[in-house]
Amino acid sequence: MPLYTQADEAEDLAKQLANPISSLISVPIQINYDEGYGATGDGSVWRTNIQPVIPISLNSEWNLVSRTILPVIDQNDVPAPGLGESGIGDIVQSFFFSPVEPTEGGIIWGAGPVFLLDSASETQLGAGKWGIGPTGVALKQTGPWTYGALANHIWSVGGDSTRPDVNATFLQPFVAYITPTKTTFSLNTESTYDWESKQWSVPINLTATQLIKVGNQMMSVGGGLRYWADSAAGGPDDWGLRLIVTFLFPR
Repeated sequence: MPLYTQADEAEDLAKQLANPISSLISVPIQINYDEGYGATGDGSVWRTNIQPVIPISLNSEWNLVSRTILPVIDQNDVPAPGLGESGIGDIVQSFFFSPVEPTEGGIIWGAGPVFLLDSASETQLGAGKWGIGPTGVALKQTGPWTYGALANHIWSVGGDSTRPDVNATFLQPFVAYITPTKTTFSLNTESTYDWESKQWSVPINLTATQLIKVGNQMMSVGGGLRYWADSAAGGPDDWGLRLIVTFLFPR
């Protein structure tokens, strides 16, 4: 029987990291910087997304994967010059029920509910609404390649009646390539369509991350660029920056 080497472990971790519903506990910290906000286009936003992923084994056939997005926001000259806020934004909490084994065709999938929590510490940092809807993901891993898509739709079901309703579709097609040195190159979009305003927001992200070990802690570090192909009125434009640090906790 062949021995399970450190190289094998690193390859397995890199592939699990490329899979948003893997059985790997991870805590990605994603830092985004974008410009062009506000009526004059002079606004800028730092958004740090803390995104713990926690898989729970339900039985020998099914997992429940919890994915949380907690945004920490610092915005300047938004929505107008001289204005700005810092604090916590609205939390998006997703749960995916996912089979332990891929399908016969090698498809890995998961589906479940997604919740929008009215958790913003300042009015300007959130929608002022509670929301709920469906979410799903499907992907395939072939050799060094991972490709698939994640999607959700959220409708508001409560909150501040003076704020606009939430009725938004999120689409995230993605592709990743893992090199022999465990560098992962990823390309995705994180497109949102607002059915109330009938506007798209379409950032295209190109990143590179490297799997490393610091002491006993496995980590992935890297970053890249994002380009706003489209955005809502008063939203960002042109180029942005993304930095990523992910802490891994193999079982």
